[in-house]
Amino acid sequence: MRGLDLHLDRHGGGLREGLLEAFREAVRSGRLPSGTRLPSSRALGADIGVSRNTVVQVYAELTAEGWLLSHRGSGTEVAPRTDATPATASGWRHPRRPPRPLHDLRPGSPDLSTFPRTEWLRASRRALQAAPDEALGYGDVHGLPELREAVATYLARARGVHTRPDNVIVSSGSAQGLALLAGALRKRGVTAAAVEEFGLPMQRRLLESAGMEVVALPLDEDGAQVAALHDRPDVGVVLLTPSHQFPTGVALHPDRRAAVVDWARRTGGLVVEDDYDGEFRYDRTPVGALQGVEPARVAYLGTTSKSLAPGLRLGWAVVPDHLVDAVAAEKGEVDVFCGFTDQLAMAEFIRSGAYDRHIRTMRRHYRRRRDQLVAALAAHSPATRLTGMAAGLHVLAELPHGDESVVCQGSAWQRLAIHGLADFRHPGAAPGRDALVIGYATPSPSAWNGALRALAQLLP
Repeated sequence: MRGLDLHLDRHGGGLREGLLEAFREAVRSGRLPSGTRLPSSRALGADIGVSRNTVVQVYAELTAEGWLLSHRGSGTEVAPRTDATPATASGWRHPRRPPRPLHDLRPGSPDLSTFPRTEWLRASRRALQAAPDEALGYGDVHGLPELREAVATYLARARGVHTRPDNVIVSSGSAQGLALLAGALRKRGVTAAAVEEFGLPMQRRLLESAGMEVVALPLDEDGAQVAALHDRPDVGVVLLTPSHQFPTGVALHPDRRAAVVDWARRTGGLVVEDDYDGEFRYDRTPVGALQGVEPARVAYLGTTSKSLAPGLRLGWAVVPDHLVDAVAAEKGEVDVFCGFTDQLAMAEFIRSGAYDRHIRTMRRHYRRRRDQLVAALAAHSPATRLTGMAAGLHVLAELPHGDESVVCQGSAWQRLAIHGLADFRHPGAAPGRDALVIGYATPSPSAWNGALRALAQLLP
């Protein structure tokens, strides 16, 4: 933190007392809000012309008074304020904000500390050494042939997807894959899409941005109620998470899988399958991809964001024959192609078996975490009912007492980042049960126990 500038107004009094009051006033006025990282004692002393010992004493006294927080090995920061909202010199009062979270139990991200750096570097080196010069050019809008072939082979073996490399379009993630499909379908006259009543808001926004009306399919213990499609003949595309519904965690019942495929065949519609967390299953037989039932009417979306890291920006869309050219043209209007080095590395990572080994390792890692989460809540909040645990990287915790919004608001002040079920509800869906969507993958191993303790304190 040596490069951080800090302005302090010292007014009279002794050196130490003046510095103490300058800090208090900066925090009271809101100019130094909660969570602000402070310079090291050595750096601040040098900047303002006082000894390091003086700054150390000032920091210690302000910490004892509750103005600052000191973390061994990670510096000093302004503490959360519990008094009235501070006012500025002009009289305007700063809105009181929760402190920045220390623990993150939101779904959607893996444990980034487990990224297989050594194996990835090894795959990158081998891939670059073997790559032809042509791979360094502008490339194919569909993606590098090496990766498309590797993905097609892997998906056929591991997820039951029926495809050829020609049907695979490499994207920067499943969100881009959905945006490309939506754009291509809208240009073909599709004006309405159906989604599950609980799901990622970003996906709804992508479909709406393409110019579609987005309607909600009710959910129950058997997944999306696809029979509701009969009441909406204008719907031309259905987005589902059939293997592990996000966020409720249920799998689409076999009868409903068959029913939605029949709908697509009968109407000429398209089912878009987001294989959310499909590779992480624990207590049940793997559920194969819906795409394998009817490749001509189901598009499949996959990504490395949960299995490896979202920062790779690698995903794929397996597209039916009649849409390949349209989706590729849509991609050409956006960014032409993804970076070749990560595509080559991912292809080698899959071909070498390193991807399968990593998935198996992470499956054990996340299962242990899930079991520890279940045990912790059973001990501290036995009335909380957990569901959707058989697969994926999150559980649904139904709250028997208390309001979901109140619990989520309280979690922010306890420095715990978490989502309520309502955060994922379609605006047109009826209010549902009070529940939390607890992601257990994100915390690093060193932060995991602390996150569990914070969650146990939050729940009744």
